[in-house]
Parts: sequence; structure tokens; C-alpha cells
Amino acid sequence: MTSTFYADAVLFDMDGTLTDSIAAVEAAWGKVAKDMGHDPEHVIAATHGKRAIDNLAQFKPHILTHQMDGEVQTFEESILFFADAYANHGLGSRRSSPTSCIPESALDSRTTTPSLTSANSTPSPRTSSDVQSSRRPSFATRLSDALIAVPNSEDRYIKVVDSPIEEDNVDEHFNDKTQMNQLEAWQIEAAAVDRSVRILPGVKKMIESIPDGRYAVATSGAKTYAYGCMTRVGITPPPVTITADDKRLKAGKPAPDPFLLAAECLGFDPKNCVVFEDSPSGIRAGVASGAIVIAVCTSHERAKIENCGAHFVVDDMEKVDCELVEGQLRFTILA
Repeated sequence: MTSTFYADAVLFDMDGTLTDSIAAVEAAWGKVAKDMGHDPEHVIAATHGKRAIDNLAQFKPHILTHQMDGEVQTFEESILFFADAYANHGLGSRRSSPTSCIPESALDSRTTTPSLTSANSTPSPRTSSDVQSSRRPSFATRLSDALIAVPNSEDRYIKVVDSPIEEDNVDEHFNDKTQMNQLEAWQIEAAAVDRSVRILPGVKKMIESIPDGRYAVATSGAKTYAYGCMTRVGITPPPVTITADDKRLKAGKPAPDPFLLAAECLGFDPKNCVVFEDSPSGIRAGVASGAIVIAVCTSHERAKIENCGAHFVVDDMEKVDCELVEGQLRFTILA
């Protein structure tokens, strides 16, 4: 049995809907949980579909307001580190040398390690002139220089030192074998497991079927993570991409604000839009916006999302056809 309906525009969630980066996201939240002495399983379950800023405020309440933007960016860089580590530095690497650089898009120069700052750290705000005058080589460059290939009877693993290293002291630092005992276990493990970002089934066809200006992305990820994920799988972020750090947002999902803002920026009534979502939180946000909601079972079992109010529940986007008919988007839900 098929169902057909019409709409003006499409509002996509990103993670779990367009891209699959669940392994990297869960690894990053698992690290946060371990750092804070929380149960990783509980933290991972509680964070799905919500903004990092809201999750960090819940699980790291000591973070000061002026620190939060930096903490969010650092956390999201850690997701991208987990996503890239296997291909760049682990067994999936095709490079002949372990000193190949991590892409600058994945990690920012403001951090010295892709882990969150410790609970007792209280860095003071710096002006842009302070940053320029004290800027060191980017983290990607320093980390690349710090990578060491450790021979194994079967495979090659990459270990990364846990403390900041000045560029003129790299050789001396790593010639001291005692430093090997101080390597961060999570960084070793990150390179040992493939957590790369992937595009989900039917997504490419769906995006290509929608004219420019008729779709947007509204995600709980901040800009670093959202743009990083989409570009990694060949998706060009649309002009209207609403990220969690958008200062126009008063609240994140499950509030409808991200979808309402996306529809407004496109110039369409949200009631005439279609929302694609994968998480209970996001589905509820879509329903609250007044849009027609199509839930995809790409990150959660059907039983966990079918009672969240979605108008349709499908396995993935391959179960949905879209075509432009007389100026409107006609959607067909396939049996």
C-alpha cells in the first residue's frame, strides 16, 4: 500500500537521517561519560537527538557560560577525530607514513587535544588580538608530528601523546621512551576502530530530486560537526543550514525552534513542509512544528520511534519517492 501527499519544502535532520556518524558520536559521548565518572550507556542514551550544548550543560554543569562555545566546538572536534582516526592513522590508512596530516577541517587550532577541558580548568576569555599574538601551530599540525607508528606482529597502531608539545621539542619529547607510558588510551582506540561517517541509503537520490531553495537542514549539531559530517560524505550543506549554535534559536529539539527557523529562512509555512527525522527528540520537534513528519528507522528500532507522533515511519529514504509536479513536491511512501 502506498501513500501520496504534496508539500512545498523539506526540512532534514542531519545525523542519523542524512549521515551515519553514530559510532563516532557515541564514542565521543562515551569518553565524556568516562571522564566525568558517569555510566557511558546512560549518557549515550540521554544525548541522542539533542544539542551538545544542552547535553554538556547537563553532564558538565561546572562549565561556565563564557566557556560553553569553546567546549562545544572541542567536543565536536573530538567526534570528527574519532570519525577520521581509523582512515588517517589506523589500519584503514593508505598512507605510507604515519606523519600525514589530519585535515584542518576536522580539528581547530584552539585546542591542544581533542578532549574536553578538565573539571577544574577555568580559562579566561581572550580577545582576538590575544589569540593572534599567542597563536601556535594548529593542533592538526602538532598532532601529525606527534604520531608514532608502533610495530605489531600483525598490524600497525598509532599512539598519540596526551600533553601539548612545542614544535621545537617534538623529537626530544618522543625520544624519551618513558613518555610512551603517558599516551592516552582513547586516542589509541580511536585509530583502531572504523567509525567513519557514511551517507545513509536513499539520501543522495532524495536530495537530487528536490530543487535548490526547497530544502534545508536543521540539526542538533553545531557548525563544526554538521558541516564536517556532510562534506565528508559528499553532501553540500544547503544555504539554509540551521545548526545548534545559531544564536537565533531560543531552544533546541525537542522544541520545534530549529524546524520553524529553517522553514522561515526558506520562505515556507512549516505546515506545508516535510520533516525527515530519526530520533524521538527530533520527531517530536517536527510534529510540534506542524510539519508532516517522516521518521526513518536508521538509528533507532521502530518500536522506539513509532509512538512519537510521526505521520509515516519507514526503514530509510529508499522507501520514499519525491518529484516536482506543477511546482509542488509530490511524495510517495512506498509499501
